[in-house]
Amino acid sequence: MNYQPPYTITPEILNRVAAISEAIGRLTVLTDQARALRLRPSVAPAHPCARDIQDIRVHNRIRTIHGSLAIEGNTLSEAQITAILEGKRVIAPPREVQEVKNALAAYDRFVTLKPEHEKDLLEAHRILMSGLIDEAGSYRHGGVGVMAGQQVIHMAPPADRVPQLMADLFGWLAATDAHPLIASSVFHYEFEFIHPFADGNGRMGRLWQSLILARWNPMFADIPVESLIFENQAEYYQALQESTQKTDSAPFIAFMLRMILDTVTSSTPEVTQEVTPEVRLLSVLAGEMTRQQLKEALGLKDDEHFRKAYLLPALEAGLVEMTIPDKPRSSKQKYRLTEKGRQVVARHGGG
Repeated sequence: MNYQPPYTITPEILNRVAAISEAIGRLTVLTDQARALRLRPSVAPAHPCARDIQDIRVHNRIRTIHGSLAIEGNTLSEAQITAILEGKRVIAPPREVQEVKNALAAYDRFVTLKPEHEKDLLEAHRILMSGLIDEAGSYRHGGVGVMAGQQVIHMAPPADRVPQLMADLFGWLAATDAHPLIASSVFHYEFEFIHPFADGNGRMGRLWQSLILARWNPMFADIPVESLIFENQAEYYQALQESTQKTDSAPFIAFMLRMILDTVTSSTPEVTQEVTPEVRLLSVLAGEMTRQQLKEALGLKDDEHFRKAYLLPALEAGLVEMTIPDKPRSSKQKYRLTEKGRQVVARHGGG
């Protein structure tokens, strides 16, 4: 490996990597358990509050596209993007509609794109910028700068250096043993520094970081990090600028990891709407536990809500049983997993 991007691993970065890894691991287990129950209707009753997994993914994809395009000045709302996805007519500037259609097409290719393949990056750019610029799918032939509002915060390297710089960056990505959370952030920063395309660099950099992360854990295909970046757009540009000034992408890495951690944390209820309450109950039930112990383990306070939303569905589904079934109101009553419940937990990673 010849090229080594300059970056420092700080304690802040390490702590965020650990926190994200823990959160995404917990989220993966819950989602796997829920998916198993959805595939086996006899295991658990349907709940009107649980949305179809595909609907959730589409919703998050729309949030992702809205956030990424909004950073670049696109004014269309999530509702308008949804309408375009559904083939409905939207009254909006034609260029902005085209940007949305292109982004939807590019993200449809998400599962087939390989983050270490440079040709896939060029193909994704061709789809993303089709009909918007003449050089869609090709590296730029002129000079460009990074703008924050009306201010130029970075002048990119000359166009004749772009092919070699990108080859070096992809060579590093293929060979690095850095954690994917760090490697994806480094790639994102280096990509924005090179600014290899005439236009579309911001949305391509964010797309490629998500792609690298999704190859590490597929959950990232459904987590709309771009939405939170849009809400913190000034900090995004500031982190890019600070990293350039220091010749060290650590500030940008720390910023992106904070965005990822905040998104994973804040999106958890939405991403896991298919995780029904009785599945969450399974994830905390160890041995025999009282009603109070279960409530505390779930972080719940309202007894009636716990009984109706969590305990009764689990009992009715045959996932949990009482230790004293003849005296359901006994003060010594405890609850434990049934054989069916243990099978679900064992098959999908435990609680």
